[in-house]
Amino acid sequence: MTDAFESWPYAATLAFFFASALVRSNATYWAGRGLRAGGERTRHSRHLDRPAVVAAERFVRRVGAPAVTLSFLTVGFQTAVIAASGALRMPLSRFLPAAVAGSAVWAVVYTTIGFAVVEAWVTGAASPWLLLGLGLVATLWGATALVARRAGRSADGHSERRAAPDGRRSVQG
Repeated sequence: MTDAFESWPYAATLAFFFASALVRSNATYWAGRGLRAGGERTRHSRHLDRPAVVAAERFVRRVGAPAVTLSFLTVGFQTAVIAASGALRMPLSRFLPAAVAGSAVWAVVYTTIGFAVVEAWVTGAASPWLLLGLGLVATLWGATALVARRAGRSADGHSERRAAPDGRRSVQG
């Protein structure tokens, strides 16, 4: 029984991080859908042509739903990818599984590394595992930033935006 009691903060923290990531990603997705639906005629239209949004749309078009899951390993680009998924009208049947998987990965990373950092700070001793974990996170972050940057470039330097016949952008992947 003592073992279960000692592990409850991990489970509670994991559940909290998972739920908060899932709520945030869905809110961002729906905000992207709403912005694209009428955003070109509002004061928010200037956000639609920002380089990060254009790059995110290109990345989502190229990779599809896995772009959402991969975005959870980035900082900053994640919001743009999720909003672009909504703006491009990615079907919920593809977005939700990707968001659940990404939220789970994000929760595990933040829970394990977060607890390791707190433990090392409290005890005053950083373990080699903590340094290895931080190095792994830095490597993943760098790799996803590189992929995102490459996805943001087009061969001719122009935006690859395409509208559907009704004027809305859409994505099938």
